[in-house]
Amino acid sequence: MRNDYDFTEGKRGAVVPASGKSRITIMLDDDVLAFFREQAEAQGIGYQTLINAELRKAMQPPKSSPLTVASLRKVLKEELAALRTITA
Repeated sequence: MRNDYDFTEGKRGAVVPASGKSRITIMLDDDVLAFFREQAEAQGIGYQTLINAELRKAMQPPKSSPLTVASLRKVLKEELAALRTITA
């Protein structure tokens, strides 16, 4: 069968590296990998893409809790009390 192929004039194609990505080897627990594969299949995306997205989320600074009326009142009360002790 090898005689059927003639690669004497063949040239290797250019290997295009993925920009901004690195190929690594990582060991994940089987249950973690199964979880991401199931989630990715349900969302119609690749499991590596999903893992990458989750890692990106972990890189983001934590969001502060939203300002509520109760927390605003508490801060104002503390600040007014501090102001009264300074001016007294």
